[in-house]
Amino acid sequence: MPTYTYKARNPRGDLVNGKLESNSSETAAEELLRSGLTPVEIKSQANAVNADLVMPKLFAEKITPAELMLFARQMASLLKAGVPILRALSSLSESGTHKVFQSVLHDIRDGLTEGRELSACLRQHPAVFPPFFVNMVRVGETTGRLDEVFMRLFQHLEFEKMMHEQVQSAVRYPTFVVVALVAAISVINIFVIPAFAKVYKSSGSDLPLMTRILLTVSDWTVAYWPMLFGGAFLAFLAFRWWKLTPEGNKTWDGWMLHFPIAGKIVQKAALARFAKGLAMTYQSGVPIVQGLTNAAQVVGNLYVAGHIEQMRNAVERGDSITRSARATGVFTPVVLQMMAVGEETGELDRLLMEVGEMYQREVEYEIKTLSEQIEPILIVGLGSIVLVVALGVFLPVWDMSSTMSKK
Repeated sequence: MPTYTYKARNPRGDLVNGKLESNSSETAAEELLRSGLTPVEIKSQANAVNADLVMPKLFAEKITPAELMLFARQMASLLKAGVPILRALSSLSESGTHKVFQSVLHDIRDGLTEGRELSACLRQHPAVFPPFFVNMVRVGETTGRLDEVFMRLFQHLEFEKMMHEQVQSAVRYPTFVVVALVAAISVINIFVIPAFAKVYKSSGSDLPLMTRILLTVSDWTVAYWPMLFGGAFLAFLAFRWWKLTPEGNKTWDGWMLHFPIAGKIVQKAALARFAKGLAMTYQSGVPIVQGLTNAAQVVGNLYVAGHIEQMRNAVERGDSITRSARATGVFTPVVLQMMAVGEETGELDRLLMEVGEMYQREVEYEIKTLSEQIEPILIVGLGSIVLVVALGVFLPVWDMSSTMSKK
């Protein structure tokens, strides 16, 4: 039986800390209330670290978004056919091939048997079911349209998977181009220029300015390459650490929106996620304030998500959706116009869905034409390298050959 740590207040109002064993956090709260304590915080206590338990978790098969997407689709079909939730979960856990996900489904089924709601059981596995998924299931339980909610979750997860793959593809190509250019410059500095430097020294002639600059940079690179390599590696680790912090990740996501070429793809993908996520929650009967919270969770960009949270706060204070969205400065005129028309006509969900589909098509088009947009930058970059090498390396050779021919 799991152990929970709790903070509670006794009848005199004093804060009390302690531990207790219970089947769930809800049951633990009921036990505290029966004992005369008012729970303030209840947390599941992690078991002591054991190498025999940790090692299997490190090498356990991870639950992919595709597995979650399949689960939502199967649950929608089973519930629509009138199959009870317990039977549906038993069927999926017995027929599944993913061992980790099977154990998760067993745990959810056990929680339902104990009388807990499905959304509460899903919330016990935050690494598998994101908050957006749990909140939508909660809405389905409240409205009695759980099968429709699972179908919409399947469609949303399918859309998310496609958008994620497309954005990753969009960013991958520019990254490859930059790495290729850096590698080419490194090879020239370390191997090509030092070979020519020996020829220049033996000639004893005056060298052009461009050549002297290239030789100085090459000598410095060859002499201090361990420090350069170590510095680059440490800078990479520092960047990764900074990006893992909430503030750093949010700042980086904001910078990504302004990157050449790739930035507009990231922005359109975020707007497509926002529009479709908000439309889906609105269609499911979720209040607009909660819908904005859900949309912020699925937008895939912390910078945009932070502005959506500001938009939600403005709506809570009584402002309209369109005015609050315009104040954030992250939404395009098309999104703002469709929001305004949706508020006027009462068809906000339908128009937002159209906006999401429009930006989805634009993202697909941008990615298909990405190579055409990158080619000019690639040509200019490679051309600049060739020009610098030609001027700095071959001009002295041509001067020496012309001097020798005169003699």
